Amino acid sequence: MAIKDEAVKVRQGEELNIESVAKFLNENVEEFADIKNLSDNLVIEQYPGGFSNLTYLIKVKNYPIGDGIVGDREMVLRRPPVGAKIKSAHDMVREYKILSSIYPVFPYCPKPLAYSEDESIMGCSFYVMNKISGVILRKEMPPGITLSKEQVRSLCEKLIDLHLELHSIDVKAAGLDFIGRPEGYVSRQVAGWSDRYRKAKTDDAPDFENVMRWLEEKKQPDTDRPVLIHNDYKFDNVVLNPETLMEIIGVLDWEMATYGDPLMDLGGSLAYWIEKDDPPECKVLQSIPTFMDGAMTRREIVERYGEKSGRNMDKFDFYYCFGLFRLAVIAQQIYKRFHLGFTKDKRFGLLIHAVRLLENMSLKVIEQSKL
Repeated sequence: MAIKDEAVKVRQGEELNIESVAKFLNENVEEFADIKNLSDNLVIEQYPGGFSNLTYLIKVKNYPIGDGIVGDREMVLRRPPVGAKIKSAHDMVREYKILSSIYPVFPYCPKPLAYSEDESIMGCSFYVMNKISGVILRKEMPPGITLSKEQVRSLCEKLIDLHLELHSIDVKAAGLDFIGRPEGYVSRQVAGWSDRYRKAKTDDAPDFENVMRWLEEKKQPDTDRPVLIHNDYKFDNVVLNPETLMEIIGVLDWEMATYGDPLMDLGGSLAYWIEKDDPPECKVLQSIPTFMDGAMTRREIVERYGEKSGRNMDKFDFYYCFGLFRLAVIAQQIYKRFHLGFTKDKRFGLLIHAVRLLENMSLKVIEQSKL
């Protein structure tokens, strides 16, 4: 069985028009400008994972590689989900421009190729980028792959160290300060995500009012060292070298990247980090293999990040609680789309259970916090 992420048949209702995609590539990506009848060799499939933007594999078959050799030229197309109404959460043009600025200084991100705001093509904005081929670790390890405790530990350390490398980029020198305003960042995040939750709440969802009140009361001041933050940095958004599995070669999904507090970024990452010894009910949130023998604990990650960055981690309860709350908001926004019938993906219907669990986890952090 394959150990790489495999694209599959496009889900019903989320199909793309091959002719339209071929025409866009002809007109906007230089390497395809002179290829006639491109649609004849175009294959479009969809990556089944993820809950937010739709991601497609665009494959050009019989593409001239060189010296008379032909093969498959693979790219990735991203577009908002069908029925999405939250433009700020699905801003394809912004994501494309961010990739264009980050790629020269952080080549782990995919190279962007072209974007379009012309809704006549597929009813929304979208963009195309190079595909980074490798292994992505998800809920379960790929078939046939086993890692020792030492290897798992090493991968965790590399994940955190690359996060630190991302946070060390000189934002202004890279021309990336257009992506956000670090002044008032924490306050805006607490207020903004609270507003999003209230707007996305359905009758069967918890109200989170106690959590939102605590976050408002305990919100931390602006950092004096703002950085480029990914805002969705985790194992299933990094690509591993398929030959060794011990080298990170790519970082994906930059849709929420901005300029702000790195501890907010780390808190968001650790919201996904389910440990082996967490209560059994937490398994519903398990989306990455952080439960494996040898995996670092959340506490160890916080300690390593603090030691290597020189940042004070004493108030991290706030950042972790906010990360849990933000994850709940994202899940609730997606669940509401299912609730209203905008998507038939049954995975989305199960997210209400995750929202309820995340409220309980947030309240537990608050109960045990000394802030």
